[in-house]
Amino acid sequence: MNSTRPKRSTLWLPVLLMVVFAMTRWPGILPENFSAAYALAFCAGIYLGGAMAWWLPLGTLLLTSVLLNVFAYGFPAFDRYTVFSLLGFAALVGMGRCFKPRNSFATLLASGLLGAVLFYLVTNTLSWLYEPTQPYPKTLAGWLQALTRGTAGWPETWTFFRNTLLSSGLFTGLFVGSMKVGEFMEQEALSAPHGEESEEIEEGEEEKEARPF
Repeated sequence: MNSTRPKRSTLWLPVLLMVVFAMTRWPGILPENFSAAYALAFCAGIYLGGAMAWWLPLGTLLLTSVLLNVFAYGFPAFDRYTVFSLLGFAALVGMGRCFKPRNSFATLLASGLLGAVLFYLVTNTLSWLYEPTQPYPKTLAGWLQALTRGTAGWPETWTFFRNTLLSSGLFTGLFVGSMKVGEFMEQEALSAPHGEESEEIEEGEEEKEARPF
């Protein structure tokens, strides 16, 4: 695999990944906020080309969020937190667009973790500012409480942050690592025939040199 983004003929692979991801969003399959969503949004920006980098991950996230709100949580189909989350995921896609597949594994992993931190800060800050159920005052102390304690009836927010970091690091590492391995194997497969051909040419030249005129 070269440094360019996949062609449309490889659409089936990201679609398959999105389907698997959508299935893992159902409550109880993974811990709260332990999700591949952060990694997939970020990596979509890196590896997918054109408009597909935007509509495929964001469309999947929107559809699954609406289904979860209606059938799992009993919330309105499209609430404020859904909007906040989509904005955060769009920022992750945009951040991924700043990188290339040829960037090092360490660079992409660290950037994916940074994106997860920013997603956490942005979505929780928006929720603190605009959600009417937030009990904390609109002060610095209230903001810090919202980032660490969260809303009554839910686990403390810092546990969500921990799971966000762990899952982002795990799934970004797995996705980027698999792409790097696939790229290396493809390069090896492409270089092998050329290497054999060059050896044959060199042997042929040696035979010519050994023959008398």
